[in-house]
Amino acid sequence: METLQNIAPMLATAAYIVASLLFILSLAGLSKHESAKGGIIYGVSGMALALAATSLLTVTKGWNDPTAQLGLIFIIVGLVIGATIGLWRARVVEMTGMPELIALLHSFVGVAAVLIGWNGALYHPDTPENLMGVHRAEVFIGVFIGAVTFTGSIVAYLKLSAKISSKPLMLPGKNLLNIGALVGFVALTVWYVLTPELGLLIAVTILALALGWHLVASIGGGDMPVVVSMLNSYSGWAAAAAGFLLSNDLLIVTGALVGSSGAYLSYIMCKAMNRSFISVIAGGFGIVAPTSGEEEEGEYRETDAASVAELLRNATSVVITPGYGMAVAQAQYPVADLAARLKEKGVTVRFGIHPVAGRLPGHMNVLLAEAKVPYDIVDEMDEINDDFASTSVVLVIGANDTVNPAAAEDPSSPIAGMPVLKVWEAENVIVFKRSMASGYAGVQNPLFFRDNAAMLFGDAKQRVEDILRAL
Repeated sequence: METLQNIAPMLATAAYIVASLLFILSLAGLSKHESAKGGIIYGVSGMALALAATSLLTVTKGWNDPTAQLGLIFIIVGLVIGATIGLWRARVVEMTGMPELIALLHSFVGVAAVLIGWNGALYHPDTPENLMGVHRAEVFIGVFIGAVTFTGSIVAYLKLSAKISSKPLMLPGKNLLNIGALVGFVALTVWYVLTPELGLLIAVTILALALGWHLVASIGGGDMPVVVSMLNSYSGWAAAAAGFLLSNDLLIVTGALVGSSGAYLSYIMCKAMNRSFISVIAGGFGIVAPTSGEEEEGEYRETDAASVAELLRNATSVVITPGYGMAVAQAQYPVADLAARLKEKGVTVRFGIHPVAGRLPGHMNVLLAEAKVPYDIVDEMDEINDDFASTSVVLVIGANDTVNPAAAEDPSSPIAGMPVLKVWEAENVIVFKRSMASGYAGVQNPLFFRDNAAMLFGDAKQRVEDILRAL
């Protein structure tokens, strides 16, 4: 045991380095459809190695110490409970519930960072006196980031699960409130470093909890995909802050990887939605749903499954643009069958995916992969947008805001400037919808009233199955 105690720190350091490399390989793998499964395996392997190394350190640091033994028991109990809940949720969650589940998981990281920060403030026996100022700053920053992540994630979960309204909260002077909270945080941090009073830590915790709630509550539901990505970034920085407090290099590296990759993904999505990246961080953006959002703007043409089947039978090229409605209806499987049937008939079939289709980055890609749609016919918006003009038929299945021509043609629209799939340029457009209601952003879509567009009402899965039977 004594020999193991001597080499345990070196083994743990080596394990942390290998785990860090596995996490980097995981991110690289997740950047492409073909390698995504391998990326997941790398990530899981890295986390398992990190947990094993941490458990080993806990055991060897004081096997005869009751405190160390209690710590090991806590680790084991936490692993069992966490793994049980995680496996259960992963098995029962629908893909439509994945966005809110991920938002909820981010809140766990936030509250963990807050608890670690408070622990660091109350118990710090190994901190040299000359580094106490740095330690106090670490405590304050960790608690602040964690608390913002916690309440922000809770609000995102409530909005995505429709437990509260998706409309943005528009408090008077909301930007000044955010700036004031940040200024207050800086002032309290300096004060706490100089005079570590418990009341200051309580004050910054309450301030950060309020700020996190206000930041996300101020963002409209149509922008929730970016919010989920940004909260992912916040949770990474919270983990890194916890790593500094615990002197754990792996937590620092992992948190930095998650924080930076989440921030970069948010930047990419902001460009795709014509949003300001700074506004996202500040919680200062959001689509305000117009009061006329549910009003019709013309006459629409309704069609049926048999007519759509005849249209597809005579088409030379078809593009399918899915959205959140496809996820709700679980229509990805009959849609995949439809694509395969059309390809057998010699029709060129492709899928056009908007960067923020659904309510989670990559939501539609995962659904299509789940239904075994070949990766080589799934194209991103930039790859397919120039081809709509030469397309015979576009099937818009459950998408709304991402195919709205008002974004490109109406400067007064709340989504003006947002890059969208230019489906209206095709020869024929069939829109699958349950009703004429506006989309998640609360903005009416003039596509529905175009001469080359027709509405196919009803459950998307049932309507696609009807088309398959007609074919």
